[in-house]
Amino acid sequence: MAEEDGCYWCAKWNEDIAHIYPKTAEGRTAPLQRYDLHGETPDVVFVQRVHFTPTFILVEDGAEVGRIEGYPGEDFFWGLLTMMFERANIPLDKTG
Repeated sequence: MAEEDGCYWCAKWNEDIAHIYPKTAEGRTAPLQRYDLHGETPDVVFVQRVHFTPTFILVEDGAEVGRIEGYPGEDFFWGLLTMMFERANIPLDKTG
């Protein structure tokens, strides 16, 4: 997750989702790693530069395989996240 200080939508995501995410199949499959948009960039091959926060980037073997730019609210976030996993052919960890 790319974020930055003062980002309203990052704070909204933190309020709505952050405490739930690690308990979900999505969170077990792709544990959240955060980085500051203006700080050191993680060792990931991005499809394109990150311009907006929050941006959620799905990474497999060190390369971006999907992204959600922005936070559209809790109801839409989960659907977009599911579609991102499906497009990348990454099965969700349903063991938890």
